[in-house]
Parts: sequence; C-alpha cells; structure tokens
Amino acid sequence: MSVDSDMEYSDNDGDEYGDYYGEQDDCEMETVDQSKTDPEYFLFSCLRVEEVEKLLNESIELLSNSLQITPSLAKVILHAYDWNAQEIIDKYKENPNEVLIHSRVKPRVPSLSANISCSTCAVCATANSTQKYSALTCGHYFCNECWAMHFEVQIMQGVSNTIQCMAQECEVIAPEDFVLSHVAKPTLRDRYQQFMFKDHLKSHPQLRFCPGPNCQWIFRAWVREGARRVECQGCELLTCFSCGAPHHAPTDCITIRLWLTKCADDSETANYISAHTKDCPKCQICIEKNGGCNHMQCGACRHDFCWVCLGDWKCHGSEYYECSRYKEDPNLSSDSQHAQAREALKKYLHYYERWENHARSLKLEEQTLASLKSRINQKVMAGEGTWIDWQYLWDSAKLLKRCRYTLQYTYPFAYYMDAGPRKELFEYQQAQLEAEIENLSWKVERAETTDRGDLENQMDIAEKRRTILLKDFLDINTNCASSSKM
Repeated sequence: MSVDSDMEYSDNDGDEYGDYYGEQDDCEMETVDQSKTDPEYFLFSCLRVEEVEKLLNESIELLSNSLQITPSLAKVILHAYDWNAQEIIDKYKENPNEVLIHSRVKPRVPSLSANISCSTCAVCATANSTQKYSALTCGHYFCNECWAMHFEVQIMQGVSNTIQCMAQECEVIAPEDFVLSHVAKPTLRDRYQQFMFKDHLKSHPQLRFCPGPNCQWIFRAWVREGARRVECQGCELLTCFSCGAPHHAPTDCITIRLWLTKCADDSETANYISAHTKDCPKCQICIEKNGGCNHMQCGACRHDFCWVCLGDWKCHGSEYYECSRYKEDPNLSSDSQHAQAREALKKYLHYYERWENHARSLKLEEQTLASLKSRINQKVMAGEGTWIDWQYLWDSAKLLKRCRYTLQYTYPFAYYMDAGPRKELFEYQQAQLEAEIENLSWKVERAETTDRGDLENQMDIAEKRRTILLKDFLDINTNCASSSKM
C-alpha cells in the first residue's frame, strides 16, 4: 500500500500524564537521533477520520480498477485479505474463483435453488411478483421486504461487513450496494456506513483507533508486534499500538493482559492486606504517605526508612537495593499444597503492593508537578528569572514520572519471569533503577533547595538506568511457566 507524501508523522514522545515523554513540536527533527537512543522509539502517525477514509478509498479504487469489479465487492475482498491489495491482485491472476470464494463473495458450492419459478418468499411465505425478489451471488431469492427487515435487524445489532445471506448455512456476504438498495431509513443508512468504516479500520493491520474517550484520532503504524508506545495527538493518551492497553514496556502484551486480569480478580484481597498507613519501624507511630517518594522520614523520631519494605533507608543505596527483589521461603515444603498456596499469595502480594505503590506515587507526583509549575509561574511573575531559568525543575519532575511509569510496569514482567540468570539480571537492573528513582524523587520534592548540578546529575543517572533496562529487556519474549501464572 502506498504512503501519502503529505501525511504528518510523529514519534512516540508522550504519556498518559501529559507530555512527560517529550516536548518537541517538530517530531521529525528528533527522528534520527531518537531512533538510536530511545529503546521505546516507534515511528507512527496520527490521522484524522477523513485522512483514513482517503487511505482506504485508494486501496478500494486500486482493487476495483485492477479486477474490474464494483467498489462494494472490492471492500468485501479487501476486508477478507487484511487490506493487502497487491496480494489479492496476484492471487486473482492465478485463481480468481478461489479469491471470490475465500472472500465469501461466491458460495463454495453452487446453489440448487437459483431458479425462482415459485414466487413465494421462503421467509415470510408471501406470494409476490418476481420483480420484488432479490438474491446474492448464491442465488437464494427472498422478497425485498424480508431483505430490508433482515438488514435492519443486523445493523441495529452492530453488524455491517459480515451480514450474510438469509438462507440456512449460506455464508455469502451482502456487499454494501446490495444492503443500501434495501435500506431506506436515512438514520439506518448512516449507522450502517459508520459501522462499515469502523470494521474496515479494525481489520486493517496498520490502523488502530485511539482508545481515549470520545477521541476521533487514529494511529497508523507498520509494525504491531511487541509493546509499542504511541501517543495520541488529540487526547495525549499513552497506549500500546499492538494491543490497545495502556503502554506497558518492558512487559509484553500477553503478560500484561494476564497481570491485569489477575489484579482485577485479586485486588480486593491485596488492598485489604496492604493498608495506606504504616507504623514507623522504630517508634511505631502511625504514618500516612502524602508524597510520591518512598524515602520516608518519621516526624517524631526522624528515622529514615523505606515505605515499601520498612527497612532502614541507609541500606537502600544503589549497590544494596533489595526492596524490589522477591525472595522465596527456603523452608517451604514442596509437599504441602497449603504452604504452596500461601507462598503463591505472598509472591503475588509482593509484586502487587509495589505495582500499586508506584501507581499511587505517580498520582501524588502529579500533584507535585502541578505545585512546581505554579511556583515557577510565581517566581517568573515576581521577576525571579524566566521560564528558561527554571526549566530544569520542570524537566526533573517530568523525567521522574517517566522513569516511575516504566518502573511500575517492571513488576508484572518480573512476576511472570522464570527463575534463572536472566531474571537475576533483570531484578538487579530493576533495583538499580528503583534506587535512582527514589533518590530523584527525594530531590524533586525539595527541588527549589537542591543544588541544580546535583539534581541534573541525578536526572541523567535515572534516565540511563531506565534506558539500559529497556534496551536489554524490551524485545525479550520471556517464557512464562504455566505454574507461575497463578
């Protein structure tokens, strides 16, 4: 399929929290460098409905002219062959009959009832003149009123491209012109054509609707395998082009689907066990988390500890960060089903609590970002520098959300990984990333009093950790043992 030269392309510099993945207005300026440095780089375009209609119509016109068929039949065939016009043309030259049968334009077995000497409709048993009967290529004739009722019922149920003949066990599909010739109501005709467009787009391997609420933008890309980050030009939603879920690198599409299903089933148990407040491990005073950083300091005894594991924060340096790693009970008896079930729940809660904790941190850091933006505006209005002078504060908050978003989606990946050297390497890199993110979070929350050089150095370290992890694991299809998926 040809590509329009005037089509506007963009890269995947965005996320569901705003423009935390990039701020460039002219995406083409970054294409070459970014494709080499960003492991999540993915070339795609955001199209409007009229642009997609033009794209589809070009394929329809090409096939219609090449095979000398009506545009309605061309749509049916293109839908059956995933809109690969050149493949259809080549196969049609070899065996046109097979192409039409595969597309369900013609029946595989010719009908024996093509002759309508009897002028009685097999559906309503009403006698009419032969001028009031119609049939598809299968030769099954029915009265036009029954056809109209059949199409109305199918359209109201949301069916468009796959409306079949009314005859029992007949799979021949009714093309668009045949349907519209029997549907008179304008609202019904519009509904049918809207469904047709949506079904055409869903069957096209290069196109996908933006899943944002009431969003009319459409993504176009040439590769669907793997976690592929796309950002909508309209609603700025960050999604995966391959599966339509929220972007989830480094976790692959199958694994994230398993994880989200498991969370939906078990989240109430996890939420019950994992409370929103915890006691200080030193003085036991109750503490509520009100920021995104997991480096906590007790207001009473000034003890520094980790919110996730309650360990001493001094032990959470980049070399000794073990908080993200799950450790199996060495005394677990393999003969006890009860013990195994308890260990399985313990393992799930370990990963779920960290997944959910980073999700909450992202929401809290959204407030930090808004507050920081407000304070920068106040400084600019007070004449304390320009936006450019304070840009590093804004960049640090956006980078923090970018890194934490990636970190959150490392936990489903780790949960389903098989034990072994590969998982050990992943958990090591995950721990390195988590340590640097918490250091960055601590400094961002105190950004105005933190040395600029120190903050920018921490930003660079955190982003390098994120990039290294994604480069090593983004395209790895981890073999998930069925026993691990519990």
